[in-house]
Amino acid sequence: MASALGEKPAVIKNGMLSSAALGRSNSVGKMENREITASRHSPRFQGRRAWLVALIVMAVAFAAWFALGADTPQAAAWLLASRDWVAAHLLVAALFFGLLYVAFAALSLPGAWTLSVAGGALFGPWLGVPLVSLSSTAGATVAMLAARYLFRSSVERRFPDFVARVNRGLARDGVGYLLAARLTPVIPFFAINLAIGLTRMRTPTFALVTLIGAMPIVVLYVLAGEQFATIAHPTDILSGRIVIVLFALAAAPFAFAGLGGWREARARLKPWPGPRKFDYNLIVIGAGSAGLVTAYVAAAARARVALIERGEMGGDCLNTGCVPSKALIRSAKLAAEGHKAAELGLVGDLKPDFPAVMARLRSVVAKVAPHDSAERYRGLGADVISGQARVVDPWTVEVAGRRLTGRRIVIATGAEPVIPPIPGLSDVAPLTSETLWGLTEQPARLLIVGGGAIGCELAQAFARLGSATALVEGAERILAREDRDVSAAARALLEADGVKVVEGVAVSAFLKTEADFAAQIADGRQIAFDKVVVAVGRRPRTRGFGLEELGLPEGGRLIVDNRLRTRLPTIFAAGDVTGQLQFTHAAAQYGVVAAMNALLAPLKPAKSVLPAFPMAIYTDPEIARVGLSEQEAREKGIAFEATRYELSELDRAIADGADRGFVKVLTAPSKDRILGVTIVSARAGDMLGEFTLAMRHGLGLKAILNTIHPYPGWGDAAKATAGQWRRAHAPARALVWSARLFDWLRG
Repeated sequence: MASALGEKPAVIKNGMLSSAALGRSNSVGKMENREITASRHSPRFQGRRAWLVALIVMAVAFAAWFALGADTPQAAAWLLASRDWVAAHLLVAALFFGLLYVAFAALSLPGAWTLSVAGGALFGPWLGVPLVSLSSTAGATVAMLAARYLFRSSVERRFPDFVARVNRGLARDGVGYLLAARLTPVIPFFAINLAIGLTRMRTPTFALVTLIGAMPIVVLYVLAGEQFATIAHPTDILSGRIVIVLFALAAAPFAFAGLGGWREARARLKPWPGPRKFDYNLIVIGAGSAGLVTAYVAAAARARVALIERGEMGGDCLNTGCVPSKALIRSAKLAAEGHKAAELGLVGDLKPDFPAVMARLRSVVAKVAPHDSAERYRGLGADVISGQARVVDPWTVEVAGRRLTGRRIVIATGAEPVIPPIPGLSDVAPLTSETLWGLTEQPARLLIVGGGAIGCELAQAFARLGSATALVEGAERILAREDRDVSAAARALLEADGVKVVEGVAVSAFLKTEADFAAQIADGRQIAFDKVVVAVGRRPRTRGFGLEELGLPEGGRLIVDNRLRTRLPTIFAAGDVTGQLQFTHAAAQYGVVAAMNALLAPLKPAKSVLPAFPMAIYTDPEIARVGLSEQEAREKGIAFEATRYELSELDRAIADGADRGFVKVLTAPSKDRILGVTIVSARAGDMLGEFTLAMRHGLGLKAILNTIHPYPGWGDAAKATAGQWRRAHAPARALVWSARLFDWLRG
């Protein structure tokens, strides 16, 4: 443990950073996420509003500049002379303008829209519209061909998420997707050109669709330019025609986006005739974390909602995940502390009673269950229905022999453990994070396959309760998505509790004899066991609900946009079924977003971006993180500094006999802006909240340093880390002069 956790405090400078989403579990009920859909977290969605505002501001600024400048004789004369020269040399002017526009579009330079406006001012609408349309189409085609044949690898590396999104759209809607994208000016023109270059779309098809799709916005810009050219005095900018032009420029992106969305939604729903009247405003399938929150929000808004669950209310978290696992971990922790009573000056020992531990676990679940019960949700106004749901069409759900219709449907069916195809596994009666809670006898020898959060939590708990436990992870190290020092700390704490950790080698087969079970490891070793728990991950639960017939699952999960809509706009998905951020607290937040969008959009749409998302692994000590790790930082190549504070320096940790661990904060170079925090500590999950709040609201380490914390408390670690960062960034020259000043004051 000392090698992993015992370094001295240090500020480490490095160079990199990543925005990869955190993908591992904070409880037994959640899995290591295999893939995060970047469409929801990508900066392009967050930047659209800024791009749109910038467009409007630039249009207004252009008009204002034109109007104010036209008040001088020189400006008016220059404009008149330019128009006269264009009229006298029309062919040369048109050729020069066209080549300039092609170059702008081909090089993906910003500001091409100003050329469109200038085209209207100089050439008028009859020549300006075809000239701008043909030039922009030619430039876009050149950019597309360049991306296809010259810059393929760089485009794929720079825009991987957008390229994937375009590929999905083309596969689903063909050229209709490109046409819709061209009609939606909030999608960057150049990004579409580059992304299409990586597809197999034929060049003539691309050029024709671009010409047609961009025509409405081209006409608008050219007409705006024509009107701007008529401004002769600053007061003209307030004239009716100019106000109409400015309003049209501001409203066009919203209008085209709305029109494109309406057209796309109508086309996707066309195969199914919609009912004239609906039984419910919202039908929710699945009563886990996401489904319960969705139904709660809908019921609180007085919408009529149906909540369908085929199993137990509360889903995985209540019945087989968060709640039972934390009850198990609590008993195991007390047992471990009992073995070390002498370290606290006590005499005696605590002997685990496994059947009693499991009985307590079930009683804890029963005590929490009323919070998620059918009775409670019926009291809130929801119709709770038990049975297997099957989605028949975009508005209809069949359950228990009934057909229910709803204006919107939310799929919140969760995830299930993955059972890998290892030879012999089915012969040894494998347990999973869903089935192990039925144990009544403690396994003398327990094997856990999978070194993610689930595997680590269970391995430590069962070892502390007295099972001879082995943990096998096929990857290079356990908790492979965390930094190496975190993985090393996790391995050290597991081994300190007697867990045999095997890393970097997978189980190749399971063997069964008359008297024994054994796992054959790829390096030739064998591990004997009485019970095996498979914890290699969880996959979205999409089968058996009629979703395949509607073409909704893709890659084993439901693909959603940033409003949690599936490809059918009346069907939403929330929680683990989307394969994103498979955590209970993420599912709950997604449930809020799904309910708001299903009931109120487009009046009040909500986006599913979850900034500063925290996670925790409840080993002892716990492992918690928010934001970026060093490993992610290096993969992305964004500069950072890492400040590390050892808990062996924290007074409260020493007093509690729990001084193993550290706090590591990543900041922007020479700034206190927090990029990510990793904590390995006895109360890491609780300590992380302060950093999460700071990141969410743009507060830095200086704000934490200036906050008073109660002493002696675990929260002092945050302030101590901030203080360590401050000392490392103290101005050296100022300290030299300070020392001289105080020397002088002493005489």
